[in-house]
Amino acid sequence: MIDVVTDDLDAVLDAVGPRLRARRRTRGLTLAEVSGTTGISESTLSRLESGGRRATLELLLPLARTYGVPLDDLVGAPQTGDPRVHLRPVQRGGRTFVPLTRRPGGMQAYKMIIPPTRRGETREPDPQSHEGYEWLYVMNGRLRLVLGDRDIELTPGEAAEFDTHVPHWMGATADATDPVELLILFGRQGERAHVRARGAGSREE
Repeated sequence: MIDVVTDDLDAVLDAVGPRLRARRRTRGLTLAEVSGTTGISESTLSRLESGGRRATLELLLPLARTYGVPLDDLVGAPQTGDPRVHLRPVQRGGRTFVPLTRRPGGMQAYKMIIPPTRRGETREPDPQSHEGYEWLYVMNGRLRLVLGDRDIELTPGEAAEFDTHVPHWMGATADATDPVELLILFGRQGERAHVRARGAGSREE
């Protein structure tokens, strides 16, 4: 029994590094920026992410605050006594999609997180079109939505809906410092375009 518990603990701790790296990249932060916020040295952060140093509560608490997530999210603690279904996030083009529904056919709901543009980095909109219809609601941050010949900024509490035959692109505004978090609904065609991996040489929205 002791060996089994030890093995489980080792597996949990081994998974912390990749989770920390994924959270930092989702937030669009550098090691230096996280170090400045948490007071943890860049070398320690790097070793935590690579697995060269085991995580402790003293290190994880400030990181959880910086990334705006519960501590359980960083350690992947098993869910006990919780009847809810916890679906795994999907990474696509630097963005995170958290599925909120999973049923055959019909509309699908996701929480989408778009990191802010890194300092010195520019990203030109690359509108794409596909079958379907889309609805989105901004929960946090400022979203830039390019829809046909319109260039719109949406703030928390604002929503948009559109036919996805119209070329469209979305991202954080150029001066944003926080990630954009939004709820997004689309049909199966839209899910394939936004979330599923495409063939080589294809472009992402």
